[in-house]
Amino acid sequence: MLIALALDAMIGWPDSVYLRIGHPVTWLGRLIDLGDRGLNREDASSLVRRIAGSVCACFTICVAAGVGLIAARLLPGGWIGSVLTGGLAWPLVAARSLNDHVAAVANPLADGDLSDARRAVSMIVGRNPDLLDEAGIARAAAESLAENTSDGVIAPLFWGALFGLPGIAAYKAINTLDSMIGHRTPRHEAFGWAAARIDDVANLAPARLTGLMFAVVSRRPLIALRTMWRDARFHRSPNAGWPEAAFAGALDIRLSGPRAYADRVANEPWLNGDAPDPQAQDLLHGLALYRRMLAALAVVMATISVLSGHHDPHSGEPPDCTASRPSITHCVGHTRLADETQGS
Repeated sequence: MLIALALDAMIGWPDSVYLRIGHPVTWLGRLIDLGDRGLNREDASSLVRRIAGSVCACFTICVAAGVGLIAARLLPGGWIGSVLTGGLAWPLVAARSLNDHVAAVANPLADGDLSDARRAVSMIVGRNPDLLDEAGIARAAAESLAENTSDGVIAPLFWGALFGLPGIAAYKAINTLDSMIGHRTPRHEAFGWAAARIDDVANLAPARLTGLMFAVVSRRPLIALRTMWRDARFHRSPNAGWPEAAFAGALDIRLSGPRAYADRVANEPWLNGDAPDPQAQDLLHGLALYRRMLAALAVVMATISVLSGHHDPHSGEPPDCTASRPSITHCVGHTRLADETQGS
């Protein structure tokens, strides 16, 4: 997984490659869309639609995990297999894409160009950008950065480290399902119920780990930890509050709170509510914190890899990919980030 993170951090997923073959998330998206259009009948009862949505979710996850398992079984052992595994996992991590999309908001905002900043933030959140001032733009982008660090970077690497290619592929299917159908809308309230619940479970550990990592690498670790522990439970999501509250405490800003969407106003409680609203410089500091966390993560992963290779007498043998180690949702730029997803 370290190789996947390194490849993504260095080159991301090039537009030239995306234009030629798309991206694994778009492939999963087409499969989910087929299930949505074929199984989600609006004249069916809520129970039937829940069952149909569960079938769609389980089938999609099994297909993704199955492809990952087949690929893992076909790879050679040793360092060649490790490099190839990292190359196959590479598009499922969204570290660079997330940084670039948030930087596209932060840089014009710092230059006072609210028009460009609003245009850029509309690519990553579902709020009405015309109603956002500087603080609103910075808050939306900061929340997206914090939440999608968990969904798009830490969670894929976490499940990939545990279960190899099948694990990271299955997680990406889970996250894409939640992004596409896990919404509390009339069409997906019942059909997306299973997708939202599965995503909640899959992100329980990664979200808390992300919050912990933000706090540890920040300049205010104890304050960030205290803010996370105190305020995470106030968030509408069982998981997003952990990285967002830690991020808010680390930067001494407040996040969440009331926000305006195209069709409604959501009155959410504040995270770190006694702190000031974020401004452009706070968003730049948040990006620096994000990159510092990625660097620390890479060091930890490299250390674990070296130690496990040193102590494992079978490290040169092909791994059992069903049991050992062989991503802003990587919807960034392709489908909207998970920042605004509300599980059904």
